[in-house]
Amino acid sequence: MVSVEQVMKEALSLPSAWRAWLAEKLIESLEFDVDEKLQALWVSEAKKRRNEIRSGIVQPIPGEEGLARVRQLLEP
Repeated sequence: MVSVEQVMKEALSLPSAWRAWLAEKLIESLEFDVDEKLQALWVSEAKKRRNEIRSGIVQPIPGEEGLARVRQLLEP
């Protein structure tokens, strides 16, 4: 049997595109208890937000700025 160390060594020697694909597949393999209703709600919300941005209804801000605003709101 191949050791985890050997698998990792071989995986790290792959081109970056293949490593990214492998990482994606490994992460997908961990996502086994997905609530289908909850997943559908998240997809629906993501599409709604995407459409709001595309249509100009909402103007996105950089993530750092958004986090700074949230931190400011949470300060005692």
